[in-house]
Amino acid sequence: MKVDVLLGLQWGDEGKGKIVDVLTPNYDVITRFQGGPNAGHTLEFNGEKYVLRSIPSGIFQGGKINVIGNGVVLDPLLFKQEAEALQASGHDLTKRLLISKKAHLILPTHRMLDAANEAAKGSSKIGTTGKGIGPTYTDKISRNGVRVGDILENFEEKYAKAKAKHETMLKALNYDYDITQLEKDWMEGIEYLKQFTFIDSEHQINGYLKDDKSVLAEGAQGTMLDIDFGSYPFVTSSNTVCAGACTGLGIAPNKIGDVYGIFKAYCTRVGSGPFPTELFDETGDKMCDIGHEFGSVTGRRRRCGWIDLVALKYAIMINGVTQLIMMKSDVLDTFDTIKACVAYDIDGKETEEFPFEINDNVKPIYVELPGWQTDMTKMQSENEFPEEFNQYVSFLEDQLQTPIKIVSVGPDREQTIIRYTEED
Repeated sequence: MKVDVLLGLQWGDEGKGKIVDVLTPNYDVITRFQGGPNAGHTLEFNGEKYVLRSIPSGIFQGGKINVIGNGVVLDPLLFKQEAEALQASGHDLTKRLLISKKAHLILPTHRMLDAANEAAKGSSKIGTTGKGIGPTYTDKISRNGVRVGDILENFEEKYAKAKAKHETMLKALNYDYDITQLEKDWMEGIEYLKQFTFIDSEHQINGYLKDDKSVLAEGAQGTMLDIDFGSYPFVTSSNTVCAGACTGLGIAPNKIGDVYGIFKAYCTRVGSGPFPTELFDETGDKMCDIGHEFGSVTGRRRRCGWIDLVALKYAIMINGVTQLIMMKSDVLDTFDTIKACVAYDIDGKETEEFPFEINDNVKPIYVELPGWQTDMTKMQSENEFPEEFNQYVSFLEDQLQTPIKIVSVGPDREQTIIRYTEED
């Protein structure tokens, strides 16, 4: 067996959680391979809405194994809050959720460092969520991190050493803080974590593959936030691309199977950073309002714009995407005209390649397509799609040279239309 990978192709918030939930019945094991509680996956079904931050989105499907991989950074306090909320709604996690010993812990002082570093940047701030993600990955790379497996042996000593190092850094930044209550709650999260099974996830996952169990790897943020290939420096602190599944789970590249790339029918971005197709007019406001474009974790309003095919082609190339999934098609139901960016104008030169750096000199070149002006939210099959929408899908497939397998026409798991099956 191989590991199929599902990841976002834009700047995050593409709707990965819903699609993992839709695809989960086809898999035995669902894994998270990178990111932390800064990324929220929203799922809606049976009239209920859930937001997952660290727990894999397969947790709602009974009998499935869920694994938090070594590439994830975990905040015990936020994990406890998330898990308790799920348990209160009837989802028992202790028997279905496994946690890698090699996953790094987000400490209370990591949160303080995140805030202090952002404050020090002033107008150049990245726009982090303040969850301590960046400082945790920094400690990981500099070999100063505290891992989940450390909870089992000499934890107090390892925690105290890391805390002391952070406090020296905070003092140098002249940052005033008080973590007394936060630390107390965090330690309760550590105790809560102990009821879960900690595993050597690289051995476990490769063992699943040897036993012919099907595995789905779920990415967190989008490709354009990747630390290497995203719009640096306005990116996250981990590899959000397909290659991150190998390092974040401990699997070889030849174990990767299908790569599902998720994108919105338009484009959004949260926080700071370049966004070539961003709209600053009524059209952008309309997209935001209809699409309810507010962060599931932060509540921040998302910036909205037309679809960017230059960036999307780049993401497909980097990830080796085999099948596409288009989300929020229904948000464009009432638009007279749909635009798509097919190239950039950079200092008077046209290019279809994603550049080294996105700045104010990058201008989108658009083509226009007719809108479908039809309510698609109640549709059950592609046979009901209006002709103008079919034209849009065909245009995208031709541009991207990759089939669009699934079309989402609403937030509920039932509002999902599969266009291509294995038999096709």
